Amino acid sequence: MKELQLIEAAGVGADDPDCGGDDCCAATDSASAAGVVDPSRRRELARRARLLSWASFGLVGAEAIIGIVAGIVAMSWALIGFGIGSLIEGMASVVIVWRFQEHRIDSEHAEQIAQRLVSIQFFVLAPYISYEAGGALLNADRPNESWSGVALAVASMITMPLLGRAKIAIAHELGSSATRGEGQQNLLCAYMATALLIGLLANALFGVWWLDPVAALFIAAVAVKQGVDSWRGELECC
Repeated sequence: MKELQLIEAAGVGADDPDCGGDDCCAATDSASAAGVVDPSRRRELARRARLLSWASFGLVGAEAIIGIVAGIVAMSWALIGFGIGSLIEGMASVVIVWRFQEHRIDSEHAEQIAQRLVSIQFFVLAPYISYEAGGALLNADRPNESWSGVALAVASMITMPLLGRAKIAIAHELGSSATRGEGQQNLLCAYMATALLIGLLANALFGVWWLDPVAALFIAAVAVKQGVDSWRGELECC
C-alpha cells in the first residue's frame, strides 16, 4: 500500500503532464506496476521470459540456417535477408536471457543496457539487404524458385506471432521494455515471412522475379521503422 502511495505521489500515469503520449504513459505505468509485483511472481515471470527467449533462439537459429542456405541456392536476396534477420533475432534472445539471470532480475541498469542492445539490433539488417536487393533489382538478377523457402515462410508466420504475443504479455507485467522489444522482433519476423512468401510464390508461380528483391527491400524498411520506434520509446519513456 505504501508503494502505491509513493507511485501516486510521484504523479506517474496518464495524467502526468511530462508524459509525451499514450505509449509513453503505458510504458511508464507498466514499469511502475513492475515495482509492486510480488518478488516470487517476478522471479517466475523472469524464468518464463528466459524460457521463451531460449525457445526463440532455437527456432530462429533453424530459420537462419535454412534461410541463408536456401537463399544462396536460389539466389534469392529476400531469403538471404530473412536468414540474416533471424540471426539478429537470435542475438536479441541472448540479450534477454542475460538480462533476466537471477542476480539481474531487479536491476534497472541491466534493463537499460538490454533495451539499448535490442533497439540497436533493429538497424543491423537494413543497410546490407538494401544494398544487395537494390543491386539485384537494378541488374535484373532473377532468383530461382525455392519451395523450401516457401515452407520456411509459412512456418515462421505460424510460430513467431505466438512467441511475440507471449513475450509482450510478460513484458507488460514485468515492466520490461527490452522484453517488449524482443517480442516486437518476433512479430516483425512474421511480417517479414509474409513478404517473403509473397515474393517467393510470385516468382515460382508467375515468374514475377522483381517481387523477390522488392520483398527484401520491404523487410529492410520495416526493420528500420521498428528500430526507430523502439529507440524513440527508450528516449522518451525510460
